[in-house]
Amino acid sequence: MTLVLEQLLNGLQFGVMLFLLAAGLTLIFGIMGVINLAHGSLYMVGAYGAAFVAAQTGSVVLAILGGLAAAAIAGMAMELVVLRRLYARDHLDQVLATFALILIFNQGVTILFGRQPLFVSVPPALNGSVQLLPGLAYPVYRLAIIAVGLLVALGLYLLINRTRIGMLVRAGATHREMVRALGVDIRLLYTAVFGLGALLAGLAGLMAGPILAVQVGMGEQILITTFVVVVIGGVGSIRGAFFGALIVGLVDTSLRAFLPGLLRHAMTGSEADALAAGLSSMGIYLLMAVVLLVRPKGLFPAHV
Repeated sequence: MTLVLEQLLNGLQFGVMLFLLAAGLTLIFGIMGVINLAHGSLYMVGAYGAAFVAAQTGSVVLAILGGLAAAAIAGMAMELVVLRRLYARDHLDQVLATFALILIFNQGVTILFGRQPLFVSVPPALNGSVQLLPGLAYPVYRLAIIAVGLLVALGLYLLINRTRIGMLVRAGATHREMVRALGVDIRLLYTAVFGLGALLAGLAGLMAGPILAVQVGMGEQILITTFVVVVIGGVGSIRGAFFGALIVGLVDTSLRAFLPGLLRHAMTGSEADALAAGLSSMGIYLLMAVVLLVRPKGLFPAHV
């Protein structure tokens, strides 16, 4: 029972990390209609920005601010310089341009920091574990990630549904010409939304730093899973991104944790481990296929 609860918490932590990425990605696509393959690069920029500032200053607060600022500035610069010229173009042009941006970001980071991974320490205040149940000690840092993810989800819900900015965002997703006709600077709105999406990706990256190695290409490793989340939840839906991320996080973590043990009852250990690794990697894609068969537009379509 302790192992089950621990893996559920791991799945929840992975899910909220995916949500931070998927929320920005689904906002950008739902409002701008842009397929941004370079969204994972913003995740990498946030991680490197925080790691660099932490190494230079030793301050956790400055590292957080540095990572967020680096990702947001990189995202807005990307929108201003490249993507603004692609809104009227078809998706193939957007895919090619954003794939080129991936290569540019990776080479730029390699020139600045080298190819060796950077290892970031857990902040001292969040080091150690807390006893949740008898026999279940869970890292404080991972609990902090879960808490931050849930708070961001609540903040996004309030921003989108309870503020004038959110009203403009929702209107811009479905009636952009009408919003422009009412005198709203739609270009500024697009830049702000893109900056918000980049900031969320940077937040995910800087929080992932102490858990994973900060390295070139780390964004591509998680980007495909993020697209799966967006498809399962429904393109353009923040609510869909939230529930889709939690489902994907729990399913992926549970398969990797429990499937090898289940298969060992039917075959030898090495064969069970090999088959379980393959099935675990396929699991979220099979889940996506099932969801699309039942609900072709995702679980929560058309609601930002």
